[in-house]
Amino acid sequence: MTRLGLVLHQHRPAAVELATRALQWCEDNGLTVVLSPQDALLVGREDLAVGIEAFGLDLDLVLSLGGDGTMLRATSLVAANEVPILGVNLGHLGYLSGVEPDDLEAALDEWREGKLVAEQRMLLEVRFADGQLAGLAVNELVIERAEPGHSVSVKVSIGGRYFTTYLADGVIVATPTGSTAYSLSAGGPIIEPQFEALVLTPVAAHMVFNRSLVLAPTTEVRLQVDGYRDGIVTLDGRQINKVSPGDVLSCRAATKRATFVSRGVRDFHTVLKEKFGLSGHGC
Repeated sequence: MTRLGLVLHQHRPAAVELATRALQWCEDNGLTVVLSPQDALLVGREDLAVGIEAFGLDLDLVLSLGGDGTMLRATSLVAANEVPILGVNLGHLGYLSGVEPDDLEAALDEWREGKLVAEQRMLLEVRFADGQLAGLAVNELVIERAEPGHSVSVKVSIGGRYFTTYLADGVIVATPTGSTAYSLSAGGPIIEPQFEALVLTPVAAHMVFNRSLVLAPTTEVRLQVDGYRDGIVTLDGRQINKVSPGDVLSCRAATKRATFVSRGVRDFHTVLKEKFGLSGHGC
């Protein structure tokens, strides 16, 4: 364990303070640290910057300093290399971050000692029509309208067979991890992270059938922009492409997994209760 990557929230001063502590810990323990160019600039350590393409190479751990959005960015940088990610929560209630700021050094010590608990999460593999990889997503793929005030038409095929055409503000294909994100706000179900599945959910559909579908992870979902309006493709909230009528994307569960590490097992249902303010006595 000799090489650690840092990913920072770009608008929280506390992230810079934590990065300074992490850099000191790494120096004291003889570890090499790398940062993306934007993160290196933020902490004034341009000497540690590496290109985005090289960031995930030969890393033993990525330290994410922020909220769930920072965890998603960290995952996008290292998902292809399956580097474990330790999230330090600077958000309100992180679904993905497993450590509080006061425990940073203790968590890093436990990582060096092999004591952290690892949890794997399903990733979504998204490809263009020519087979080129569009990216891997922890939460979701979304094809959404490109023009405010207008809908986008998306023709959906499931398992190689045409299912229906959604006229909607967008169409989401989410992982179980993403079931508590955009998909949930669009009316989709909550799915335990350990239960691998795809969740297909239309956003504000202008049609009678507007329900979510829970599909097997082996199922391929094919999305084709229909009609005459363009759409926007986002992965985990990052815009990756503009799509025109006739353009096709396909997605299914990836063979790679995201690995999140923490100081102990985090109970999903407890986090869910805290997130939604659920209370009451048990049976």
